[in-house]
Amino acid sequence: MASAKDADPNLGFLTKRDTEVKLPRPTRVKNKTPAPIQITAEQILREARERQEPEIRPPKQKITDVYELSDYRLRKRKEFEDQIRRVRWHTGVWVKYAAWEESQKDFARTRSVWERALEVDYRNHTLWLKYAEFEMRNRFVNHARNVWDRAVSLLPRVDQLWYKYIHMEEMLGNVAGARQVFERWMSWQPDAQGWLSYIKFELRYGEVDRARAIYERFVACHPRPHAFIRFAKFEMKNGEVPRARAVYERAVDLLSEDEEVEQLFVAFAEFEERCKEVERARCIYKFSLDHIPKGRAEDLYKKFVAFEKQYGDREGIEDAIVGKRRFQYEEEVRKNPLNYDSWFDYIRLEESVGNKEMVREVYERAIANVPPAAEKRYWQRYIYLWINYALYEELDAGDMERTREVYRECIKLIPHKKFSFAKIWLLAAQFEIRQKNLKAARRILGNAIGMAPKDKIFKKYIEIELQLGNINRCRTLYEKYLEWAPANCYAWSKYAELERSLSETERARSIFELAIAQPALDMPELLWKAYIDFEISEGEYERTRQLYERLLDRTKHLKVWISYAKFEASAGMEDEEVDGEAQESSDDISRHEQQLECIQRCRGVFERAFDYFRTAAPELKEERGMLLEEWLNFESSFGNLGDVSSVQKKLPRKVKRKRAISTEDGTPAGFEEYIDYIFPDEVAIAPNLKILEAAYKWKKQKVDSDED
Repeated sequence: MASAKDADPNLGFLTKRDTEVKLPRPTRVKNKTPAPIQITAEQILREARERQEPEIRPPKQKITDVYELSDYRLRKRKEFEDQIRRVRWHTGVWVKYAAWEESQKDFARTRSVWERALEVDYRNHTLWLKYAEFEMRNRFVNHARNVWDRAVSLLPRVDQLWYKYIHMEEMLGNVAGARQVFERWMSWQPDAQGWLSYIKFELRYGEVDRARAIYERFVACHPRPHAFIRFAKFEMKNGEVPRARAVYERAVDLLSEDEEVEQLFVAFAEFEERCKEVERARCIYKFSLDHIPKGRAEDLYKKFVAFEKQYGDREGIEDAIVGKRRFQYEEEVRKNPLNYDSWFDYIRLEESVGNKEMVREVYERAIANVPPAAEKRYWQRYIYLWINYALYEELDAGDMERTREVYRECIKLIPHKKFSFAKIWLLAAQFEIRQKNLKAARRILGNAIGMAPKDKIFKKYIEIELQLGNINRCRTLYEKYLEWAPANCYAWSKYAELERSLSETERARSIFELAIAQPALDMPELLWKAYIDFEISEGEYERTRQLYERLLDRTKHLKVWISYAKFEASAGMEDEEVDGEAQESSDDISRHEQQLECIQRCRGVFERAFDYFRTAAPELKEERGMLLEEWLNFESSFGNLGDVSSVQKKLPRKVKRKRAISTEDGTPAGFEEYIDYIFPDEVAIAPNLKILEAAYKWKKQKVDSDED
């Protein structure tokens, strides 16, 4: 009852329980250890191959009488016709149909099948080939000839049809007929292989004149180097050397602009070499190397080098090697015209050869490759091409006008508003000076200062004018120099040095005053030193002290203090020594007093410096320690007049300490050791240091006792 209720009409009145798919219970593997004999995938495949059942082949059918044969033929023809109706455009079906009809020896039907196939697709040359082969196989020569004739008429560009047609006629011994087919084919102007086949055909029958006439037609149809080379080799093989040379000469005149003319020249030179005409071959090589672009003459250079090594002298071999290297450089600059190192090597090669026109040509080609961007780093190598070009024209070629033109064009080319090269301006000016054209040199340097002022240009221009003794021009140039670079301490110092050399002391002092009054200087320490040395050399010690005081108002660097103290220690003593040599009976007492005064002044400077570092800059402990060491050295150098003990009381004690260091992001990175200076006056202030002092004394006593 329950089953009737649960029956579902959509399920064919079956219950859901009846329609459930019951899967087999998975088997549990009790032993999971590997088997002693393992089976590989290769073994499984091999066993499957061995146990494969043989293919089921239909049984052979034996036909015993005419009726069965006719029935079999009818059935097969019906199958083929049905296939043709389905896939009429399929060539394979037609070929199988015709082959079956041929196997039944029904040649008329076979011919009919081939004709029907050609109606479907007459452009398929395979059908024509198989159709003609069927006729030839069954010795229907005229039928085959008819098929070939139709095929080559409809498809004259299919070379295989012509080859097969000619082969059939030749096999039949119909040489005239084969020649006639060749003539029909040649009227279509086929490729080179067709012409060569015609030539070989004539040569097989000893028709040399006919072959020569065909070669003439061949090179007229295909005027290519390989065609003329074949023609010339044919003449050479038949012993016609003048004819072969005439062929090569005609080819050179006709194909001088051809892309493959290199092969022609190589073959022509080798021909002359075989004929023992060495000079002719050399002339051909040289002519070809002059007329063929370097990028296409690689094989030609190799052949020429080998030829010169075999037949040439030392000079000829060197020329050949130079030509080969020239080709390599041409290839490099062709790949990358902006590779200036390759241009330099190429130019060096041409300069070693010594041909001025070739050198100038390479230089012109090189400088034509202007850097693509107006940035100085791209031009730094390029500019030396111009420099070398100008030097070559001046020193090697001796053409001064061309040298001047090279410098002029180079200066025009450089974008001076963005960057410039001082060496170009200076070389151009020096060239004009060598030509004794001082006016032109001044004009060049003046233009340089106006367009692209540089330190080198100012220095060299001033040096030139100074050598010529034009002091006013030098002063004007220094003024221009300082207007352009007011922060240049070198210019200020040299200007003042010039005035001092002219005994213009006040002008030199005024220049120094203007210099130190500048708001910004690149190396102020050198300028102050020069000013101080100037005043010392003039014997103006009071002015020197004032300078030091003014300098200390600006900076209280350790070196300034030490220099000041050194000056006070020796101020006036040099003059005394000179006077002492001149006057041996001078008063020693006054000299002793003057020395004491210098020592007191020097000591006063050191005391001021020590007070400054102790009070105003207590963090500069290392500088304070270095100051005391210098002070101690000075006191020692004073001899009996020095007070060494007072300085020794102030000397610090060096202590090694550690401090924490951290990285840029603030994370701790460990500790580092540093030297700390403990001064005697700091010990009284910091009582915590007494423990360290006691430990230091204990350590020292222990070391001394160990040494004892």
